[in-house]
Amino acid sequence: MDHESLTFTVDEASADSRLDAYLVSQIPNWSRARLQRLIDNEDVLVNGKSAKSSYRLRVKDLIEVELYTLPSDAFTPEDLPLDIVYEDEAIVVVNKPAGLVVHPAAGINTGTLANALAFHFQNLPSAGSVRPGIVHRLDRDTSGLMVVAKTDEAMEHLADQFRERTVFKSYVALVHGRLDAETGVIDQPLARDTSNRTRMAVVRGGRGALSIYKVRRRYQRFTLVDIELKTGRTHQIRVHLAWLRHPVVGDETYGGGRDNTIQDAQLRAQIKGLGRHFLHAEKLAFDHPKTGARLEFEAALPMELSGLLAVLEQHRG
Repeated sequence: MDHESLTFTVDEASADSRLDAYLVSQIPNWSRARLQRLIDNEDVLVNGKSAKSSYRLRVKDLIEVELYTLPSDAFTPEDLPLDIVYEDEAIVVVNKPAGLVVHPAAGINTGTLANALAFHFQNLPSAGSVRPGIVHRLDRDTSGLMVVAKTDEAMEHLADQFRERTVFKSYVALVHGRLDAETGVIDQPLARDTSNRTRMAVVRGGRGALSIYKVRRRYQRFTLVDIELKTGRTHQIRVHLAWLRHPVVGDETYGGGRDNTIQDAQLRAQIKGLGRHFLHAEKLAFDHPKTGARLEFEAALPMELSGLLAVLEQHRG
């Protein structure tokens, strides 16, 4: 994995240009679509903050770009198992297990969902890239449903649906503590944590992020919640719930050590033994890119998560 940091200062000639158009002129070997994905993933900062592709540049704006590229011979298709929920000529819906990285990233060149997709579906759009057919992501330790495009037309259509927020995405999370309200809205902007670029944080002036939760079941020291994402920011659910002071069980990045405060040693060990956080993309709905029909999918909780809930049921009070 090659990593390169670029810095640009906007001059008068480039003032009022769109951010994505400016980057195309400055980084000509990258396509506009790839650069827009960098912007969406907040690997592009303007004056230290994330910005939209449509942002109009001003004189002396400082633009920082983190480029992650793979040598052409580093990304290879791999015969890895896929849990295919649905497939036709335009799309494939997969149920991603926890522990599987979606696409190659810093230090990870093999064993990803993208490697598996490139093997099973050789003609995916952008097949030569590290993200063949991929229009959205799940964190490594988040399981659940993802849709993958099999044609260029499907990829563009699905990307538009995600941008227009017409895709329905619902997750299940087990969080620490007992939520008082049956439902709630978390509307807090997110951006890269300035002290640690691998983390996200609630940051004033960050990109808008909206999560809606509903309590499914309460336990003595935990709450099982359904969470609908209205936006799709990196680590959004995990950061929002941590901000609410109800972090996701098993989340070592944003959990603040809450897992270690569980007094029941057996339960504490079982949560640690999950090897993942308790977050699962349970439901996914979108319009078929070719027929326009609304498709709805649901994936049951993996055994390790349903097993933990069974243990909690025994101590429910």
